[in-house]
This record gives sequence, C-alpha cells and structure tokens, in this order.
Amino acid sequence: MTHADGPATAAARPETAWPLENLLLGAALVARRIPWADLPARTLGLDALTRDGLTDRLMAHLRNGRAGRPVRVRTPYGSFLMPLTRADAQTLLTRGHVAGALGAPCALTADGRRHGLSPHATPQGATETGAGVWEAPAPGGAVGTGGLDGQVAEHLATMARTRREGGTLDRDHWEAAMRRLSRHVVLGADATEDTLLSTMVTAAADAAGGRAYEARAAAVRRRMAPYLADPDPGCLAARLTAAGGGQSGADPYPAVAHALALVTAATSVSALKALTLLTTDADTDTDTASDADARGTRAGVTETAAPPTEEAIDHAMDQALNQHPVLAAMVYPVRTPFTAQGLTIGAGEEILYDAALLGPHGQGERTDPTWALCGSPSGCPAARFAAHVAREVLRQTVVRPVLPGARIAVDPLPDTADSRAVTKAAPLAAYGARGQAGADRLEEHAERLCACAADTGWNGSETGERFRMALLAHAERCSRAAEDVRRAARWLAD
Repeated sequence: MTHADGPATAAARPETAWPLENLLLGAALVARRIPWADLPARTLGLDALTRDGLTDRLMAHLRNGRAGRPVRVRTPYGSFLMPLTRADAQTLLTRGHVAGALGAPCALTADGRRHGLSPHATPQGATETGAGVWEAPAPGGAVGTGGLDGQVAEHLATMARTRREGGTLDRDHWEAAMRRLSRHVVLGADATEDTLLSTMVTAAADAAGGRAYEARAAAVRRRMAPYLADPDPGCLAARLTAAGGGQSGADPYPAVAHALALVTAATSVSALKALTLLTTDADTDTDTASDADARGTRAGVTETAAPPTEEAIDHAMDQALNQHPVLAAMVYPVRTPFTAQGLTIGAGEEILYDAALLGPHGQGERTDPTWALCGSPSGCPAARFAAHVAREVLRQTVVRPVLPGARIAVDPLPDTADSRAVTKAAPLAAYGARGQAGADRLEEHAERLCACAADTGWNGSETGERFRMALLAHAERCSRAAEDVRRAARWLAD
C-alpha cells in the first residue's frame, strides 16, 4: 500500500509511549493548573527545572526516541496520538482533513475539560486575506464610516471614557468594548448593543458536537436574521451576503456566525495579550504561556509614553497568536483510517494539538491565525480577517497610547488539610461501576432538559430565549459531567 509519504505497510502503527513517559507527560499537563509551581525554580534561576524547561526536555526525548513520528500517549485527560512538532502536527491534520478522516475538533482546557469550537465555515465567495475582505468595496458605497479604522477608533474612544481615576481600564470593560466592536464590524451598527447575540454565539460554539448545539444554533439564527435581512453596507455580513447572492441556496449565516465568534476572540483575548507583551522588554522573547496568562488575569490598561513602532506591533500580535493562542489545545477525532508520515492512523484515535507542548514556530515563520483561532486544517479566511481586526485594535490602542499594567496575584496554599475530605478506600472497580450508573443518570437528566428547551413556547421573546439558554446550559453541563464521569469510570475499571 502507498500514500503521499511513500510506501508503507498496514502494520506500521504509531508507537506507544513508555509508562514513565506517560507519567511525566501527564504531570506536565496537570501542573498547568498550578500557577506557582515554577516559583522556586525561577527564583533560583534554574530555568531547566521549571515546568516549561522539563516539558521541553521531555518532548526532545520523545522526538529523539521515535524519529519525530507521532506517539500514542496516555494522560489523566485521555489517550491521544500526539505529534511532536508543530509542523508535523499541522501536516498530519491536513492529511487527515484532505482524506476526510477527521471529525469536528473540540478544545481541551487546562483542567482537562472539553468544549466545542465555533464550526468552521468558509465565507462564500470571499477567499481573500483578512485585510482584502475588509477593504474591498461593498455594494452601494464605501465600507463603513471611515472604514475599519474609523469603527475601531469610535469604540476605543467610548472605552477610554470608562477608565478609572488612576487611568486604568478594567479587563471586563475591555472585553465588553471588543464585543461591541465585533458586532459592529461583522453585522453592522444596529447589532452593536445586542449583547444577548454575543452570549448566544458563545453558548452555541461551546455546545458544538453536543446534544444542545442544534437548538442553540437555531436560536442564534433567529436572533441574527434581522441583521442579515438588510445588512449594513459597511459590515462583513453585507459582503458575504453579496458574495453568495448569485449562488443557489447560498446561506451566509454559518460564515457570519463563525466570523463573529472569531473576531470577538481575537479582539478581546489576542489583542489584550499582545498589549501585555508590549509592556515587557523588547528583548524578552522567551516569556512562557503561564507568565502571560498570570499577567492577563490582572491586566488593566494604563497610559504610557513612546508608542511602539509598526514592526513591534506586528511582532507582538504574531507572538500573541503563536505562543499564547486562544485555542491552546485541541483534540481531533479520527473517524476513518488514513496514512501519514509512513504510519497508518486508525479510526478511534484522537489527535492532540497542544501549542505549548509543540513549541513556537521556527525563527522567521509567520503565524497562521487559523491554528490560534479556528483550528481548521484547511485554513480559515475568517480567522485571518479576525486577526486583521485585532491588529488594527492593537495599533490604534498603542498609538493613542494605552497599555496594560501587569499585576500578578498568587493564591496561597492552605495551611491545613480538611480531614472530612478523606474517604474510606474501596475497590477501584466498584467506583467504576458507580460512575457508569451516575453517568447514565446525568445523561437522562440532560435529555429531559433538552426536551423542555425544545418547546416552541420559548420562541418569540428575549426572555424566552434566555430561559431556553439556561435550560440548554444546564443540559450541556450534565452531559459534560456525564462524559467526565464515564471517562473516569473507564479508567478505574481498567
């Protein structure tokens, strides 16, 4: 049998990591939840003993021992097929996508929970780069009042008026302003204050791949319909609608909903991380993801002098997307077998794309926003457009100028352990059986909640839609809890 990489045999399967390698990798993943874990090593200047230093050495060991090929690993968060470099991971996923072998990906949080991603949708007729999509004239006139730069300036000016007496701006205010900007850019001025729409888009994306997704997506479609019926000539929705207008059955909704989710993420998260990076020394290019996350949790925005150059702005944006992506880790299920890197990848595998484990891009490589914002192996014009909007936000923010002040808060360890948390030991298999039964009950409860939310009586009012979202949110939590319990039960049974 042959494939794109050359001849291979059916017996060529990915190797499985050794138990000790699995243990060390699992410890590295779990340690991300402990922000102070690196403090002693960093205090002593022992970078090799930090979480990132040890993880880099482990990944180098795995690459050297398996000739760089993907390896099957078992972690507390599940068993995965893990590529060992970023380029190999993207090549592997691209081959799987071209072969039609991959299912919809999901995000993996630092504590091992999974949630859906905004379903990738290619804007019909708009395959240009992000800047090109925006700058091309829309039917009937210019693109917006003052174009994208004018819209960004308008929302930044509004946001600046909410600063506190000390000149700082709360992160909540920043994110709220970026959500308003995103609705304006994607759907027009009329959608600017529709805060419920952004909440519904986020809830639908989180539920992708779950039982509540179809109901949430239908609710988003209803909420978005008035803006798509007669879109503002200056918004992205107008351009996408015009691009698909001559196609039979063309529906702009999927691409518009995806673009809104990505622009919101890029402006509220990536742009803020880039602002944080601009406050550090220009020579400090080795900040870790944990450092940036710790700064971001307490970042406010405060005035400074000497705005950075355009080159520094572009570098900070690329660094934010590259080293601190919105989608830090993603899991891609394999539905049908395919071949890559001389290996046969079997159905049932889950491919882990973890940016922190894979390391940054090579020197001089530009960051493709797709992998930071969307995760589609085929590339995503909406992600490139979102990065373009975020870069404009960053440029105008530092030229005004405003920058975030970095403050780090570390929660102390508890002084004593609570003896009430100690339970009597029992056979692991017994816990596994109890877990399976509990997961079944949670699934049944989720189904009842979804059935209640499907009632058409919730339609037609904002209050009804909010109640439906609450019901579906409870159902999704029950479903995720059932999945977590079932996974733990299988682990205990084994």
